[in-house]
Amino acid sequence: MANLTLYELEGCPFCAKVKTKLSELDLEYESVMVPRSHGDRTEVEEVSGQTGVPVLVDEEHGIEGMPESDDIVEYLEETYGGAS
Repeated sequence: MANLTLYELEGCPFCAKVKTKLSELDLEYESVMVPRSHGDRTEVEEVSGQTGVPVLVDEEHGIEGMPESDDIVEYLEETYGGAS
């Protein structure tokens, strides 16, 4: 199974977009809720070099902290979408 972690913020529309894609592809993932304050987001900053969310980690494929929802959705489709 995929070893995915999604750093997200409740109510974040960009995070919701990624979660919708994860659901469409029937992918299991660990959700890590980040603090609302950017200054308190040390964990997400450590993995991605920035404090924005969403951030995807896919250890199985060497993705250590991919930001930007459009990039994440495209990556998920290319990596897990199969030949549909």
